[in-house]
Amino acid sequence: MRVGLFITCVNDTLYPRTGRAVVRLLERLGCTVDFPTAQTCCGQMHWNTGYGKRIEPMVAGFADTFAGYDAVVTPSGSCGAMIRDNHPRAAARAADPGLSARVAAVVPKVYDLTEFIVDVLGVTDVGAYFPHRVVYHPTCHSRRLLGLGDRPTALLREVRGLELVDLPGEEECCGFGGTFAVKNPDVSTAMGADKVRHAAGTGAEVLCAADNSCLMHIGGLMDRQRTGMRVVHLAEILASTAG
Repeated sequence: MRVGLFITCVNDTLYPRTGRAVVRLLERLGCTVDFPTAQTCCGQMHWNTGYGKRIEPMVAGFADTFAGYDAVVTPSGSCGAMIRDNHPRAAARAADPGLSARVAAVVPKVYDLTEFIVDVLGVTDVGAYFPHRVVYHPTCHSRRLLGLGDRPTALLREVRGLELVDLPGEEECCGFGGTFAVKNPDVSTAMGADKVRHAAGTGAEVLCAADNSCLMHIGGLMDRQRTGMRVVHLAEILASTAG
């Protein structure tokens, strides 16, 4: 299966190890992974702040760049949700039937990493080894818009050496929310502090999620509070082996 990797801006610029982990993992599972260099931002920041017209070139670029792949996989719940939920809306608002058709051809092939592994490849045991006590944070876009459900935890439970513990208040937002954290820093910090307190109370060594934007927010608070915990993207855990 030929897979196009949509790495996203945050991962490309700040967390390239996540992208490398996705490639290692998918190749281990028998996929051929391409990284099309023409990919750009999905337009989420622009759309969320009222610049819907400005993202039309990004929507067109995404549809054209990833046309022809069997699947498009992303390790970001928020960007995946932006593409699946809002790219069709943006294309419709552009009143360009050709653009709407190109978007409609690509969007059904866009998957979150865990969704792709469980639903398309039909795998839960990916051969991973990660000997740590781990808590999983279901990010808002992953949970509410993509509807990932228990796919991430089903994968984590099959990782050898990993002890998965429940996160109290897991359904609550971590407070990042992209521009929300910029516009409402005090509220954002308070929400993040609640998430950190709940995570630290589990005794876990690692908090993982399917989105590095939320992990950046939570991890920064953990560092400042010197909790001793660290944050790791789910893809990096699944790509980890004993060898």
